[in-house]
Amino acid sequence: MRASLSELEAVTAIARLGGFRAAARELGVSSSSLSHAVLSLEERLGVRLFNRTTRSVALTDAGEAFVSQILPALAAIDSAVERVTEYQARPSGTLRLNTSPGAARMVLRPLLVEYLKRYPEMTLEVATDNALVDIVALGFDAGFRLAEAVPPDMIAVPVFNQSRMVVVGSPDYFRQRAAPQRPGDLLQHACIRARMASGRIYHWEFSRRGESLAIDVPGSLILDDSELMLEAALCGAGLAYLSEHAVLEHVAAGRLLQVLDDWTPPYDGLCLYFSGRRHVPAKLRALINLAREMRSERARVETGPTPSAG
Repeated sequence: MRASLSELEAVTAIARLGGFRAAARELGVSSSSLSHAVLSLEERLGVRLFNRTTRSVALTDAGEAFVSQILPALAAIDSAVERVTEYQARPSGTLRLNTSPGAARMVLRPLLVEYLKRYPEMTLEVATDNALVDIVALGFDAGFRLAEAVPPDMIAVPVFNQSRMVVVGSPDYFRQRAAPQRPGDLLQHACIRARMASGRIYHWEFSRRGESLAIDVPGSLILDDSELMLEAALCGAGLAYLSEHAVLEHVAAGRLLQVLDDWTPPYDGLCLYFSGRRHVPAKLRALINLAREMRSERARVETGPTPSAG
């Protein structure tokens, strides 16, 4: 009895994602055809691989043993296919990336759009999550996160050297209230508060000359999306605590005013990260090289030309 590669991939996808519907969506097939394939395999094996209820799908003991043995073989096949593509003149296929919404906005124009211009045979699929996810378990090739959030078992490639958060408000807002001089002054202001993916309300963080503060700011508007927070700040709804990159154009145009500038120092910036346990395919290597190229170009522009001797 021989099992087809598609049947084995179906079993591992269902086991990894915990259900037929999610696995079918990832594999690009219908749930019914996926269920039929697994049932056919179970009948030929004479063993039930999954326990199914109306609410859940879980591996049986036999299923767990089966999956643990076929996973290395499937990984070896994937690696062989990836290595063969190294002989292609240009990267092709699909690159699946996971990132936070804010990070996606930072890399879309300078990096991802340029990548597609250079490699038109490629398809980029970008999924955004506020919460940090396991990119390997969910089938992503790489991710973008702040350096401090990258898991320690991943390889990180810096994309932006540094980032920082800033406090901003609209000119209309400041016509009615004095600008805060210290973080503690925020307790007398209307602030646009942030609900984190964990469910907790974010406390605004500040530091200066060794002094660090985390303030549970007051405010009657609570949002869980930075774009909405930016829009609310532009409308004069209150002060917002946002990425400097997100507000840069609005501050330059005078639509937002930045305060407490000396209390928001920079921190390690955005990284492209990926598993160090896998072979790096040509399509991902091309993105890594482009990220390094653009970072070097930014550094050259920021430092200016090197003075000539003599």
